Amino acid sequence: MSTEVNDRRRWLALAVVMTASLMDLVDVTIVNIAMPSIQQDTGASFSALQWITAGYALAFAVGLITGGRLGDIYGRKRLFLLGIGGFTAASALCGLAGSPDLLVAARVLQGATAALMVPQVLSIIHAGFPAHERGKVFGLFGAVVGLGAVMGPLVGALLTEWDLFGLGWRPIFLVNLPVGVAGLLLGRRFIEESRAPRALKLDLVGMALVGAGLLMVLYPLTQGRENGWPLWGHLLMAGGVLVLLGFVRYERYKTARDGSPLVELSLFRVRSFAGGIGVQLLFGVTNGLFFLVWTLYMQLGLGWSPLKAGLTGVPFSIAVSLAAGLSVQQLVPRFGRRVLQAGALTMSAGALLYLAGADRYGAAIAPWQMALPLVVMGLGMGLIVAPLTDAVLSEVPQEHAGSASGLINTTGQLGMALGLGLSSVAFFGVVDRRGMVEGVFVDAFEHAMWWVAIGLLAVFALMTALPRRTARDAHPAADRPAEEEQQQDGKPVLVG
Repeated sequence: MSTEVNDRRRWLALAVVMTASLMDLVDVTIVNIAMPSIQQDTGASFSALQWITAGYALAFAVGLITGGRLGDIYGRKRLFLLGIGGFTAASALCGLAGSPDLLVAARVLQGATAALMVPQVLSIIHAGFPAHERGKVFGLFGAVVGLGAVMGPLVGALLTEWDLFGLGWRPIFLVNLPVGVAGLLLGRRFIEESRAPRALKLDLVGMALVGAGLLMVLYPLTQGRENGWPLWGHLLMAGGVLVLLGFVRYERYKTARDGSPLVELSLFRVRSFAGGIGVQLLFGVTNGLFFLVWTLYMQLGLGWSPLKAGLTGVPFSIAVSLAAGLSVQQLVPRFGRRVLQAGALTMSAGALLYLAGADRYGAAIAPWQMALPLVVMGLGMGLIVAPLTDAVLSEVPQEHAGSASGLINTTGQLGMALGLGLSSVAFFGVVDRRGMVEGVFVDAFEHAMWWVAIGLLAVFALMTALPRRTARDAHPAADRPAEEEQQQDGKPVLVG
Protein backbone atom coordinates (compact mmCIF):
# COMPACT_ATOMS: atom_id res chain seq x y z
CA MET A 1 0.00 0.00 0.00
CA SER A 2 1.45 3.37 -1.01
CA THR A 3 2.43 6.09 1.43
CA GLU A 4 -0.23 8.37 -0.05
CA VAL A 5 -2.99 5.80 0.56
CA ASN A 6 -1.75 5.18 4.11
CA ASP A 7 -1.72 8.91 4.75
CA ARG A 8 -5.28 9.24 3.45
CA ARG A 9 -6.48 6.33 5.59
CA ARG A 10 -5.14 7.72 8.85
CA TRP A 11 -6.61 11.17 8.24
CA LEU A 12 -9.97 9.58 7.48
CA ALA A 13 -9.59 7.54 10.67
CA LEU A 14 -8.88 10.79 12.52
CA ALA A 15 -12.08 12.32 11.11
CA VAL A 16 -14.06 9.30 12.34
CA VAL A 17 -12.75 9.38 15.92
CA MET A 18 -13.05 13.18 16.09
CA THR A 19 -16.68 12.92 14.97
CA ALA A 20 -17.32 10.31 17.66
CA SER A 21 -15.79 12.64 20.27
CA LEU A 22 -17.96 15.49 19.03
CA MET A 23 -21.04 13.26 19.25
CA ASP A 24 -20.25 12.45 22.89
CA LEU A 25 -19.47 16.07 23.81
CA VAL A 26 -22.64 17.38 22.17
CA ASP A 27 -24.72 14.66 23.81
CA VAL A 28 -23.55 15.74 27.26
CA THR A 29 -24.70 19.34 26.74
CA ILE A 30 -27.62 18.81 24.38
CA VAL A 31 -29.83 17.13 26.99
CA ASN A 32 -29.99 19.95 29.55
CA ILE A 33 -31.73 22.35 27.19
CA ALA A 34 -34.49 19.78 26.51
CA MET A 35 -35.17 18.93 30.18
CA PRO A 36 -38.40 20.96 30.54
CA SER A 37 -39.76 19.51 27.29
CA ILE A 38 -38.93 15.98 28.49
CA GLN A 39 -40.70 16.65 31.78
CA GLN A 40 -43.78 18.06 30.07
CA ASP A 41 -44.02 15.18 27.58
CA THR A 42 -43.26 12.23 29.87
CA GLY A 43 -44.43 13.52 33.25
CA ALA A 44 -40.96 12.93 34.68
CA SER A 45 -40.41 13.90 38.30
CA PHE A 46 -37.64 16.32 39.21
CA SER A 47 -35.52 13.43 40.53
CA ALA A 48 -35.96 11.61 37.19
CA LEU A 49 -34.70 14.73 35.40
CA GLN A 50 -31.61 14.64 37.61
CA TRP A 51 -31.03 10.96 36.82
CA ILE A 52 -31.28 11.56 33.07
CA THR A 53 -28.02 13.48 33.29
CA ALA A 54 -26.48 12.05 36.48
CA GLY A 55 -26.99 8.44 35.33
CA TYR A 56 -24.99 9.14 32.17
CA ALA A 57 -22.20 10.90 34.08
CA LEU A 58 -21.94 8.19 36.74
CA ALA A 59 -21.85 5.28 34.25
CA PHE A 60 -19.31 7.14 32.12
CA ALA A 61 -17.09 7.94 35.10
CA VAL A 62 -17.11 4.43 36.59
CA GLY A 63 -16.34 2.75 33.25
CA LEU A 64 -13.80 5.22 31.87
CA ILE A 65 -10.54 3.71 33.14
CA THR A 66 -11.70 0.14 32.52
CA GLY A 67 -12.73 1.11 28.97
CA GLY A 68 -9.21 2.34 28.31
CA ARG A 69 -7.68 -0.89 29.61
CA LEU A 70 -10.02 -3.04 27.54
CA GLY A 71 -8.76 -1.20 24.45
CA ASP A 72 -5.16 -1.78 25.48
CA ILE A 73 -5.83 -5.52 25.94
CA TYR A 74 -8.29 -6.42 23.18
CA GLY A 75 -7.59 -3.70 20.61
CA ARG A 76 -8.51 0.00 20.41
CA LYS A 77 -10.31 -0.34 17.07
CA ARG A 78 -12.43 -3.24 18.34
CA LEU A 79 -13.45 -1.39 21.52
CA PHE A 80 -14.05 1.85 19.64
CA LEU A 81 -16.41 0.11 17.21
CA LEU A 82 -18.14 -1.69 20.08
CA GLY A 83 -18.50 1.61 21.93
CA ILE A 84 -19.81 3.66 19.00
CA GLY A 85 -22.21 0.86 18.04
CA GLY A 86 -23.51 0.62 21.60
CA PHE A 87 -23.73 4.40 21.91
CA THR A 88 -25.78 4.58 18.71
CA ALA A 89 -28.13 1.81 19.87
CA ALA A 90 -28.51 3.47 23.28
CA SER A 91 -29.30 6.78 21.54
CA ALA A 92 -32.11 5.03 19.64
CA LEU A 93 -33.46 3.65 22.92
CA CYS A 94 -33.35 7.16 24.44
CA GLY A 95 -35.26 8.59 21.48
CA LEU A 96 -37.90 5.85 21.63
CA ALA A 97 -38.27 5.73 25.44
CA GLY A 98 -41.91 5.85 26.46
CA SER A 99 -41.38 6.56 30.16
CA PRO A 100 -38.90 8.41 32.38
CA ASP A 101 -37.61 5.13 33.84
CA LEU A 102 -36.80 3.74 30.39
CA LEU A 103 -35.12 7.01 29.43
CA VAL A 104 -32.94 6.93 32.55
CA ALA A 105 -31.97 3.30 31.85
CA ALA A 106 -31.08 4.14 28.25
CA ARG A 107 -28.99 7.11 29.40
CA VAL A 108 -27.05 4.87 31.80
CA LEU A 109 -26.39 2.52 28.87
CA GLN A 110 -25.28 5.52 26.80
CA GLY A 111 -22.79 6.52 29.49
CA ALA A 112 -21.43 2.97 29.78
CA THR A 113 -20.90 2.66 26.01
CA ALA A 114 -19.32 6.13 25.88
CA ALA A 115 -16.83 4.81 28.45
CA LEU A 116 -15.82 2.15 25.90
CA MET A 117 -15.62 4.59 22.98
CA VAL A 118 -14.06 7.79 24.33
CA PRO A 119 -10.80 6.44 25.86
CA GLN A 120 -9.85 4.87 22.53
CA VAL A 121 -9.89 8.19 20.66
CA LEU A 122 -6.57 9.59 21.89
CA SER A 123 -5.01 6.12 21.80
CA ILE A 124 -5.95 5.70 18.13
CA ILE A 125 -4.48 9.14 17.40
CA HIS A 126 -1.33 8.16 19.28
CA ALA A 127 -0.96 4.94 17.30
CA GLY A 128 -1.73 6.50 13.90
CA PHE A 129 0.37 9.67 13.93
CA PRO A 130 4.11 10.18 14.47
CA ALA A 131 5.31 12.49 17.23
CA HIS A 132 6.04 15.46 14.96
CA GLU A 133 2.42 15.54 13.70
CA ARG A 134 0.62 15.11 17.01
CA GLY A 135 0.82 18.77 18.01
CA LYS A 136 -1.32 19.69 15.00
CA VAL A 137 -3.67 16.77 15.65
CA PHE A 138 -4.18 17.60 19.31
CA GLY A 139 -4.80 21.21 18.30
CA LEU A 140 -7.63 19.95 16.08
CA PHE A 141 -8.88 17.86 18.98
CA GLY A 142 -9.01 20.95 21.19
CA ALA A 143 -10.99 22.78 18.50
CA VAL A 144 -13.49 19.91 18.43
CA VAL A 145 -13.91 20.17 22.20
CA GLY A 146 -14.66 23.89 21.87
CA LEU A 147 -17.06 23.25 19.00
CA GLY A 148 -18.92 20.68 21.10
CA ALA A 149 -19.39 23.17 23.92
CA VAL A 150 -20.91 25.72 21.55
CA MET A 151 -22.95 23.30 19.42
CA GLY A 152 -24.65 21.26 22.15
CA PRO A 153 -27.08 23.82 23.58
CA LEU A 154 -27.84 25.33 20.15
CA VAL A 155 -28.47 21.99 18.42
CA GLY A 156 -30.57 20.83 21.36
CA ALA A 157 -32.61 24.03 21.29
CA LEU A 158 -33.18 23.92 17.52
CA LEU A 159 -34.15 20.25 17.42
CA THR A 160 -36.56 20.68 20.33
CA GLU A 161 -38.04 23.91 18.96
CA TRP A 162 -38.54 22.54 15.45
CA ASP A 163 -40.53 19.55 16.76
CA LEU A 164 -39.48 17.46 13.74
CA PHE A 165 -42.24 15.04 12.65
CA GLY A 166 -44.06 15.84 15.87
CA LEU A 167 -41.33 14.07 17.88
CA GLY A 168 -40.66 16.97 20.28
CA TRP A 169 -37.42 16.43 22.21
CA ARG A 170 -36.66 12.96 20.80
CA PRO A 171 -34.54 14.09 17.81
CA ILE A 172 -31.82 15.27 20.26
CA PHE A 173 -31.05 11.56 20.66
CA LEU A 174 -32.14 10.24 17.27
CA VAL A 175 -29.75 12.62 15.48
CA ASN A 176 -26.95 10.34 16.71
CA LEU A 177 -28.19 7.43 14.60
CA PRO A 178 -26.94 8.47 11.12
CA VAL A 179 -23.72 9.86 12.61
CA GLY A 180 -23.10 6.70 14.63
CA VAL A 181 -23.85 4.31 11.76
CA ALA A 182 -21.52 6.28 9.45
CA GLY A 183 -18.82 6.25 12.14
CA LEU A 184 -19.22 2.50 12.60
CA LEU A 185 -18.91 1.75 8.88
CA LEU A 186 -16.06 4.19 8.18
CA GLY A 187 -14.22 3.25 11.37
CA ARG A 188 -14.35 -0.41 10.45
CA ARG A 189 -12.76 0.41 7.09
CA PHE A 190 -10.17 3.05 7.92
CA ILE A 191 -9.04 2.66 11.56
CA GLU A 192 -5.99 0.45 12.04
CA GLU A 193 -6.00 -1.97 14.98
CA SER A 194 -3.52 -1.39 17.82
CA ARG A 195 -2.89 -2.69 21.34
CA ALA A 196 -0.64 -1.70 24.23
CA PRO A 197 2.57 -3.76 24.38
CA ARG A 198 2.24 -4.07 28.18
CA ALA A 199 -1.37 -3.54 29.17
CA LEU A 200 -2.48 -3.46 32.81
CA LYS A 201 -4.87 -6.17 33.96
CA LEU A 202 -8.55 -5.45 34.53
CA ASP A 203 -9.80 -4.57 38.01
CA LEU A 204 -13.47 -5.50 37.73
CA VAL A 205 -13.85 -5.94 41.49
CA GLY A 206 -12.53 -2.43 42.06
CA MET A 207 -14.87 -1.05 39.42
CA ALA A 208 -17.84 -2.83 41.04
CA LEU A 209 -16.93 -1.53 44.50
CA VAL A 210 -16.50 2.09 43.45
CA GLY A 211 -19.67 1.96 41.34
CA ALA A 212 -21.72 0.49 44.18
CA GLY A 213 -20.33 2.95 46.74
CA LEU A 214 -21.00 5.99 44.57
CA LEU A 215 -24.51 4.78 43.70
CA MET A 216 -25.27 4.24 47.39
CA VAL A 217 -24.34 7.87 48.03
CA LEU A 218 -25.93 9.38 44.94
CA TYR A 219 -29.25 7.49 44.92
CA PRO A 220 -30.57 8.73 48.30
CA LEU A 221 -29.13 12.19 47.64
CA THR A 222 -31.24 12.39 44.47
CA GLN A 223 -34.33 10.44 45.55
CA GLY A 224 -34.41 11.34 49.25
CA ARG A 225 -36.15 14.69 48.72
CA GLU A 226 -39.21 13.12 47.09
CA ASN A 227 -39.47 10.61 49.96
CA GLY A 228 -39.11 13.16 52.75
CA TRP A 229 -35.46 12.29 53.49
CA PRO A 230 -36.19 8.91 55.15
CA LEU A 231 -33.87 7.10 57.55
CA TRP A 232 -32.98 4.44 54.96
CA GLY A 233 -31.49 7.17 52.77
CA HIS A 234 -29.10 8.33 55.46
CA LEU A 235 -28.15 4.72 56.28
CA LEU A 236 -27.56 3.98 52.59
CA MET A 237 -25.27 7.00 52.21
CA ALA A 238 -23.31 5.95 55.32
CA GLY A 239 -23.05 2.45 53.86
CA GLY A 240 -21.80 3.92 50.60
CA VAL A 241 -18.96 5.65 52.44
CA LEU A 242 -18.01 2.31 54.04
CA VAL A 243 -18.03 0.59 50.64
CA LEU A 244 -15.74 3.31 49.26
CA LEU A 245 -13.37 2.78 52.20
CA GLY A 246 -13.47 -0.93 51.37
CA PHE A 247 -12.58 -0.01 47.79
CA VAL A 248 -9.44 1.79 49.03
CA ARG A 249 -8.39 -1.30 51.02
CA TYR A 250 -9.00 -3.56 48.04
CA GLU A 251 -6.93 -1.28 45.79
CA ARG A 252 -4.00 -1.63 48.18
CA TYR A 253 -4.37 -5.41 48.02
CA LYS A 254 -4.64 -5.31 44.21
CA THR A 255 -1.50 -3.18 43.97
CA ALA A 256 0.48 -5.64 46.08
CA ARG A 257 -0.87 -8.66 44.18
CA ASP A 258 -0.37 -7.73 40.52
CA GLY A 259 0.32 -3.98 40.26
CA SER A 260 -2.87 -3.31 38.26
CA PRO A 261 -5.26 -1.42 40.55
CA LEU A 262 -8.11 0.62 39.12
CA VAL A 263 -6.71 3.64 41.00
CA GLU A 264 -2.99 4.08 41.70
CA LEU A 265 -3.24 5.17 45.36
CA SER A 266 0.42 6.20 45.56
CA LEU A 267 -0.50 9.20 43.38
CA PHE A 268 -2.24 10.77 46.35
CA ARG A 269 1.08 11.08 48.16
CA VAL A 270 1.86 13.84 45.65
CA ARG A 271 0.38 16.94 47.29
CA SER A 272 -0.32 18.79 44.07
CA PHE A 273 -2.11 15.76 42.58
CA ALA A 274 -4.25 15.13 45.67
CA GLY A 275 -5.17 18.82 45.82
CA GLY A 276 -5.76 18.90 42.07
CA ILE A 277 -8.16 15.95 42.27
CA GLY A 278 -10.04 17.90 44.94
CA VAL A 279 -10.15 20.91 42.61
CA GLN A 280 -11.40 18.76 39.72
CA LEU A 281 -14.09 17.12 41.86
CA LEU A 282 -15.40 20.36 43.36
CA PHE A 283 -15.21 22.18 40.02
CA GLY A 284 -17.28 19.36 38.49
CA VAL A 285 -19.82 19.63 41.32
CA THR A 286 -20.32 23.37 40.78
CA ASN A 287 -20.62 22.95 37.00
CA GLY A 288 -23.09 20.07 37.28
CA LEU A 289 -25.24 22.09 39.67
CA PHE A 290 -25.07 25.31 37.64
CA PHE A 291 -25.90 23.93 34.20
CA LEU A 292 -28.98 22.03 35.38
CA VAL A 293 -30.51 24.82 37.49
CA TRP A 294 -29.66 27.43 34.83
CA THR A 295 -31.72 25.57 32.22
CA LEU A 296 -34.66 25.01 34.57
CA TYR A 297 -34.54 28.67 35.63
CA MET A 298 -34.77 30.00 32.08
CA GLN A 299 -37.46 27.62 30.85
CA LEU A 300 -39.56 26.77 33.90
CA GLY A 301 -38.92 29.95 35.90
CA LEU A 302 -38.98 32.52 33.10
CA GLY A 303 -41.09 30.59 30.60
CA TRP A 304 -38.57 30.93 27.76
CA SER A 305 -38.55 28.62 24.75
CA PRO A 306 -35.66 26.17 24.32
CA LEU A 307 -34.31 28.28 21.44
CA LYS A 308 -34.34 31.50 23.46
CA ALA A 309 -32.60 29.73 26.34
CA GLY A 310 -30.02 28.17 23.99
CA LEU A 311 -29.19 31.46 22.29
CA THR A 312 -28.82 33.15 25.68
CA GLY A 313 -25.95 30.77 26.44
CA VAL A 314 -23.95 31.62 23.30
CA PRO A 315 -21.94 34.47 24.94
CA PHE A 316 -20.95 32.05 27.70
CA SER A 317 -19.68 29.40 25.25
CA ILE A 318 -17.75 31.95 23.18
CA ALA A 319 -16.15 33.41 26.30
CA VAL A 320 -15.06 29.95 27.47
CA SER A 321 -13.42 29.20 24.11
CA LEU A 322 -11.60 32.54 23.90
CA ALA A 323 -10.31 32.44 27.47
CA ALA A 324 -9.21 28.81 27.17
CA GLY A 325 -7.00 29.58 24.19
CA LEU A 326 -5.58 32.71 25.82
CA SER A 327 -4.85 30.98 29.13
CA VAL A 328 -2.81 28.15 27.59
CA GLN A 329 -0.94 30.18 25.00
CA GLN A 330 -0.27 33.46 26.79
CA LEU A 331 -1.24 33.66 30.46
CA VAL A 332 -0.26 30.39 32.17
CA PRO A 333 3.32 30.41 30.77
CA ARG A 334 3.77 33.86 32.35
CA PHE A 335 1.74 33.68 35.57
CA GLY A 336 1.35 29.98 36.36
CA ARG A 337 -1.13 28.94 39.05
CA ARG A 338 -2.40 32.49 39.55
CA VAL A 339 -4.27 32.22 36.22
CA LEU A 340 -6.34 29.28 37.49
CA GLN A 341 -7.00 31.06 40.78
CA ALA A 342 -8.04 34.19 38.89
CA GLY A 343 -10.38 31.98 36.87
CA ALA A 344 -12.07 30.62 40.00
CA LEU A 345 -12.49 34.14 41.45
CA THR A 346 -13.74 35.50 38.10
CA MET A 347 -16.27 32.70 37.72
CA SER A 348 -17.47 33.20 41.30
CA ALA A 349 -17.82 36.95 40.65
CA GLY A 350 -19.86 36.16 37.53
CA ALA A 351 -22.15 33.89 39.58
CA LEU A 352 -22.69 36.72 42.09
CA LEU A 353 -23.39 39.16 39.24
CA TYR A 354 -25.92 36.73 37.83
CA LEU A 355 -27.51 36.34 41.24
CA ALA A 356 -27.77 40.11 41.64
CA GLY A 357 -29.37 40.47 38.19
CA ALA A 358 -31.88 37.70 38.86
CA ASP A 359 -32.82 39.30 42.16
CA ARG A 360 -33.12 42.82 40.70
CA TYR A 361 -35.13 42.03 37.57
CA GLY A 362 -37.02 38.95 38.74
CA ALA A 363 -39.11 37.23 36.08
CA ALA A 364 -38.78 40.31 33.80
CA ILE A 365 -35.04 39.75 33.19
CA ALA A 366 -34.03 39.81 29.52
CA PRO A 367 -31.29 37.81 27.75
CA TRP A 368 -29.12 40.93 27.26
CA GLN A 369 -29.22 41.52 31.02
CA MET A 370 -27.71 38.07 31.49
CA ALA A 371 -24.95 38.63 28.96
CA LEU A 372 -22.43 40.34 31.27
CA PRO A 373 -22.55 37.77 34.11
CA LEU A 374 -22.47 34.92 31.58
CA VAL A 375 -19.43 36.37 29.81
CA VAL A 376 -17.68 36.85 33.16
CA MET A 377 -18.48 33.27 34.19
CA GLY A 378 -17.37 31.97 30.79
CA LEU A 379 -14.06 33.83 30.94
CA GLY A 380 -13.44 32.40 34.41
CA MET A 381 -14.23 28.87 33.30
CA GLY A 382 -12.00 29.20 30.24
CA LEU A 383 -9.05 30.21 32.42
CA ILE A 384 -9.49 26.96 34.38
CA VAL A 385 -10.55 24.17 32.05
CA ALA A 386 -7.68 24.23 29.55
CA PRO A 387 -4.62 24.37 31.87
CA LEU A 388 -6.04 22.45 34.86
CA THR A 389 -5.02 18.94 33.76
CA ASP A 390 -1.43 19.98 33.07
CA ALA A 391 -1.23 21.68 36.48
CA VAL A 392 -2.53 18.59 38.28
CA LEU A 393 -0.15 16.29 36.39
CA SER A 394 2.94 18.48 36.64
CA GLU A 395 4.50 16.75 39.69
CA VAL A 396 3.23 13.23 38.96
CA PRO A 397 5.99 10.70 38.11
CA GLN A 398 6.06 10.10 34.37
CA GLU A 399 5.44 6.37 34.71
CA HIS A 400 2.04 7.16 36.29
CA ALA A 401 1.04 10.03 33.99
CA GLY A 402 -1.47 7.99 31.98
CA SER A 403 -3.16 6.53 35.05
CA ALA A 404 -3.34 9.99 36.64
CA SER A 405 -4.85 11.49 33.50
CA GLY A 406 -7.57 8.85 33.43
CA LEU A 407 -8.33 9.51 37.09
CA ILE A 408 -8.61 13.27 36.46
CA ASN A 409 -11.19 12.70 33.72
CA THR A 410 -13.10 10.24 35.89
CA THR A 411 -13.12 12.66 38.83
CA GLY A 412 -14.57 15.46 36.70
CA GLN A 413 -17.45 13.21 35.61
CA LEU A 414 -18.09 12.10 39.19
CA GLY A 415 -18.18 15.73 40.27
CA MET A 416 -20.81 16.44 37.61
CA ALA A 417 -22.93 13.53 38.86
CA LEU A 418 -22.64 14.69 42.47
CA GLY A 419 -23.50 18.26 41.51
CA LEU A 420 -26.64 17.06 39.75
CA GLY A 421 -27.57 15.07 42.85
CA LEU A 422 -26.87 18.07 45.07
CA SER A 423 -29.47 20.09 43.16
CA SER A 424 -32.04 18.19 45.27
CA VAL A 425 -30.94 20.31 48.21
CA ALA A 426 -29.70 23.53 46.60
CA PHE A 427 -32.53 24.01 44.07
CA PHE A 428 -35.44 21.59 44.44
CA GLY A 429 -35.41 21.95 48.22
CA VAL A 430 -36.59 25.57 47.77
CA VAL A 431 -39.34 24.40 45.41
CA ASP A 432 -40.52 21.89 48.04
CA ARG A 433 -40.54 24.43 50.86
CA ARG A 434 -42.43 27.11 48.94
CA GLY A 435 -44.58 24.93 46.71
CA MET A 436 -45.38 25.55 43.06
CA VAL A 437 -46.13 29.24 43.47
CA GLU A 438 -45.27 32.06 41.08
CA GLY A 439 -41.57 32.93 41.10
CA VAL A 440 -40.49 29.80 42.98
CA PHE A 441 -38.00 28.72 40.28
CA VAL A 442 -36.42 32.18 40.25
CA ASP A 443 -35.97 31.99 44.03
CA ALA A 444 -34.62 28.45 43.77
CA PHE A 445 -32.11 29.58 41.12
CA GLU A 446 -30.91 32.42 43.33
CA HIS A 447 -30.45 30.02 46.24
CA ALA A 448 -28.52 27.56 44.07
CA MET A 449 -26.29 30.33 42.72
CA TRP A 450 -25.09 31.06 46.26
CA TRP A 451 -23.98 27.42 46.41
CA VAL A 452 -22.20 27.79 43.06
CA ALA A 453 -20.42 31.01 44.10
CA ILE A 454 -19.30 29.57 47.44
CA GLY A 455 -18.22 26.32 45.77
CA LEU A 456 -16.01 28.28 43.36
CA LEU A 457 -14.40 30.12 46.27
CA ALA A 458 -13.61 26.70 47.76
CA VAL A 459 -12.08 25.72 44.39
CA PHE A 460 -9.92 28.87 44.63
CA ALA A 461 -8.74 27.83 48.10
CA LEU A 462 -7.91 24.27 47.01
CA MET A 463 -5.84 25.61 44.12
CA THR A 464 -3.14 26.65 46.61
CA ALA A 465 -2.11 22.96 46.57
CA LEU A 466 -1.25 23.19 42.86
CA PRO A 467 2.36 24.03 41.93
CA ARG A 468 3.04 27.72 41.32
CA ARG A 469 4.42 26.87 37.89
CA THR A 470 4.51 23.63 35.93
CA ALA A 471 7.57 22.20 34.20
CA ARG A 472 5.96 23.15 30.88
CA ASP A 473 5.71 26.79 32.01
CA ALA A 474 9.24 26.92 33.33
CA HIS A 475 10.93 26.27 29.97
CA PRO A 476 10.36 28.02 26.66
CA ALA A 477 8.86 25.77 23.99
CA ALA A 478 12.03 25.93 21.91
CA ASP A 479 14.11 24.55 24.79
CA ARG A 480 11.85 21.56 25.51
CA PRO A 481 12.04 18.17 23.87
CA ALA A 482 9.46 17.93 21.12
CA GLU A 483 7.31 15.51 23.11
CA GLU A 484 7.64 13.20 26.04
CA GLU A 485 4.84 10.68 26.24
CA GLN A 486 3.40 8.25 28.67
CA GLN A 487 0.48 5.97 28.01
CA GLN A 488 -1.64 3.88 30.31
CA ASP A 489 -5.33 3.02 30.51
CA GLY A 490 -5.72 4.07 26.92
CA LYS A 491 -4.97 7.74 27.66
CA PRO A 492 -1.80 9.12 26.07
CA VAL A 493 -0.54 12.14 27.95
CA LEU A 494 1.90 14.81 26.84
CA VAL A 495 4.07 16.00 29.69
CA GLY A 496 6.54 18.86 29.56
